Amino acid sequence: MVDYHAANQSYQYGPSSGGNGAGGGGSMGDYMAQEDDWDRDLLLDPAWEKQQRKTFTAWCNSHLRKAGTQIENIDEDFRDGLKLMLLLEVISGERLPKPERGKMRVHKINNVNKALDFIASKGVKLVSIGAEEIVDGNAKMTLGMIWTIILRFAIQDISVEETSAKEGLLLWCQRKTAPYKNVNVQNFHISWKDGLAFNALIHRHRPELIEYDKLRKDDPVTNLNNAFEVAEKYLDIPKMLDAEDIVNTARPDEKAIMTYVSSFYHAFSGAQKAETAANRICKVLAVNQENEHLMEDYERLASDLLEWIRRTIPWLEDRVPQKTIQEMQQKLEDFRDYRRVHKPPKVQEKCQLEINFNTLQTKLRLSNRPAFMPSEGKMVSDINNGWQHLEQAEKGYEEWLLNEIRRLERLDHLAEKFRQKASIHEAWTDGKEAMLKQRDYETATLSDIKALIRKHEAFESDLAAHQDRVEQIAAIAQELNELDYYDSHNVNTRCQKICDQWDALGSLTHSRREALEKTEKQLETIDQLHLEYAKRAAPFNNWMESAMEDLQDMFIVHTIEEIEGLISAHDQFKSTLPDADREREAILAIHKEAQRIAESNHIKLSGSNPYTTVTPQIINSKWEKVQQLVPKRDHALLEEQSKQQSNEHLRRQFASQANIVGPWIQTKMEEIGRISIEMNGTLEDQLNHLKRYERSIVDYKPNLDLLEQQHQLIQEALIFDNKHTNYTMEHIRVGWEQLLTTIARTINEVENQILTRDAKGISQEQMQEFRASFNHFDKKQTGSMDSDDFRALLISTGYSLGDAEFNRIMSVVDPNHSGLVTFQAFIDFMSRETTDTDTADQVIASFKVLAGDKNFITAEELRRELPPDQAEYCIARMAPYQGPDAVPGALDYKSFSTALYGESDL
Repeated sequence: MVDYHAANQSYQYGPSSGGNGAGGGGSMGDYMAQEDDWDRDLLLDPAWEKQQRKTFTAWCNSHLRKAGTQIENIDEDFRDGLKLMLLLEVISGERLPKPERGKMRVHKINNVNKALDFIASKGVKLVSIGAEEIVDGNAKMTLGMIWTIILRFAIQDISVEETSAKEGLLLWCQRKTAPYKNVNVQNFHISWKDGLAFNALIHRHRPELIEYDKLRKDDPVTNLNNAFEVAEKYLDIPKMLDAEDIVNTARPDEKAIMTYVSSFYHAFSGAQKAETAANRICKVLAVNQENEHLMEDYERLASDLLEWIRRTIPWLEDRVPQKTIQEMQQKLEDFRDYRRVHKPPKVQEKCQLEINFNTLQTKLRLSNRPAFMPSEGKMVSDINNGWQHLEQAEKGYEEWLLNEIRRLERLDHLAEKFRQKASIHEAWTDGKEAMLKQRDYETATLSDIKALIRKHEAFESDLAAHQDRVEQIAAIAQELNELDYYDSHNVNTRCQKICDQWDALGSLTHSRREALEKTEKQLETIDQLHLEYAKRAAPFNNWMESAMEDLQDMFIVHTIEEIEGLISAHDQFKSTLPDADREREAILAIHKEAQRIAESNHIKLSGSNPYTTVTPQIINSKWEKVQQLVPKRDHALLEEQSKQQSNEHLRRQFASQANIVGPWIQTKMEEIGRISIEMNGTLEDQLNHLKRYERSIVDYKPNLDLLEQQHQLIQEALIFDNKHTNYTMEHIRVGWEQLLTTIARTINEVENQILTRDAKGISQEQMQEFRASFNHFDKKQTGSMDSDDFRALLISTGYSLGDAEFNRIMSVVDPNHSGLVTFQAFIDFMSRETTDTDTADQVIASFKVLAGDKNFITAEELRRELPPDQAEYCIARMAPYQGPDAVPGALDYKSFSTALYGESDL
């Protein structure tokens, strides 16, 4: 150190010599040049100059007193360079060159130059400040030089949260005064005028010295003096400012305020250790709070999804058929709404839930936290099981609905057919019992008796012809019973009545025949023509009734082949009409011949044919009806043929689109599989590629919408099969959902790899090496490998593995014991092996700093050292400290810290 007193006595005056003291450049020099360009032609504001003189003088003396000296006049006492060199030695702790002996101007300039050269050697670029100005007592230049020294040795090395120097000092002030009302530090001039900021700084570090709540913002002089006096008395910070000068100046000098405030920073520098500890704790707590928020979101979303699945499954499992087609069609429409509207958002929710769960687990691993275990019954596997149950319940539900509609349609057709045949039969049997019970043969003539016998024979022929209709009615009723028709009771009742009546008619017919045959021997003649007419007219009449019934019979078909079969049968029927017409003319000719014979033999006929009720008028009327029904049947069959042709067009239209969309989905699934195991470019390149790929998949959605529209038309047309394609709409939907889920999961895996890489500091080259190594040993190219392949992979990376060590590693990369190791698990393991994370011991050490080396911490200390939300977070979760040195309100930070990392329970 310079011997100030000896040097001062030995200096001699000599000739003047020049020197400018320009120092070397550096990063700090550039800062100085920008911050303080002391222009020779400008003068300081008088008020600012006064504040700087007082502040800079007090600052210099706070250091010079350590060497047993001081200055009185800042622009005079540094002129010979001796005290300037001494000041630099004190504040730097280094030796400067010996000062020159002598009091001449040249000696003074040389000494000042040595001081300036030393300043320059510390990376300070002095602008416009030369030794001559200092020796000549230039106040502005001297103040500028002292300011550069203050900046370099008192302010430059201040660093707070990656900001330094002036910005770092300002950030330090803002953080320390943030909890105080009426304090808002934004600069180093106006923000300090009311004195509250100075008092807040002292109270934050030494609360026992200041009664902050009693200070008033409208009494700045009292506030400033209070802070200055307390700092000087208790903190050994000399008074560098005058309260009145600050209050009476519109804008206090920034450099004076910064100099004084830097003294507070250095006085409280011991508190930096505590601040570092607080920063570590805040970082750890922020991670924990974010993770807890993600856990709460997962629990809520999982509960909602599981509740939806729980409500939906019973609805899908309800296979109780409805009684009418309309009710079943409504159920089908409800199911279509479920597939189109309700299920797709749930598919997305399920996928997003899995992505959120994987991202949360990755964040927990990266922050060295225990894995997240959802509440019982809310694991991803529970959700997948519930979803599988849902899809199992859904499987076949639509097919069941369509089959039920088809069954009900057939039931309605059979029921209508039963009613038609029953009505025809009942109309025919009307009055037959009364006719069979007549005893008209008792008073009839012989000819009348013969006529009655023939009439009865005709009736028996007619009765036998109707036997087939009765059997058909019974068969239809039996089929309705077997198909569980809802109105089977009434059908059975009516059928039984018809059968009972038929049995009665048979019995009555047999009795009447016996009665007629008893008198048959008395009959001698019979009108053969009438008899022949009756015998031929009855079957022909029955044929016409059957033809009319067939022509009016309802039909239902589902294919072109079926309707073409009906058309062929109808054409065959029409081919028989000429023969039938000839039979009709032959029967009418018999009737005409009987009339001709009667007229030629002057036989008086009683009117109608005694052997039958089928008159020529009835035959002609029914024949005309048949002729009218044939073209109507033609029209109905052609109309149905057109409908079936339309249905075939719908089938081919759907098949054409499905045969494109189905293979496209399969191809995309295979391409995603290849992308997920290939290594092309950076992870960001892969992520961007996957997202573009995802957009191309989403852009393909209109093709599925078109297919859904075509499928809707097919269902509305009640088309149940399609031989032109192997793809059903159900297959397409499931494939599409799997495609969206797979691309989303693949993107999430790459995002998690980026998250792992950035959090662990893994380079892109390392990540590529990891991927290349993994792909090499992933023999099946499935994105995962068994334990043998994984052991080979580890050995290839330099691990020397015994069974115990390998089992330990497998428990880390495969905690579920699935026997497979994924790429994500591999890079998580490699990143943990090569990087460090914060630990429970580090957090405990940080809390110990804040607690002043105590084994516990108080709520007051937490609120003083941490931001409000994180302080309250800790207070709410810390258990009371139970140690022997406990005091009231003591909190156990050790158990809290270990619990953050899953090493013990709170």
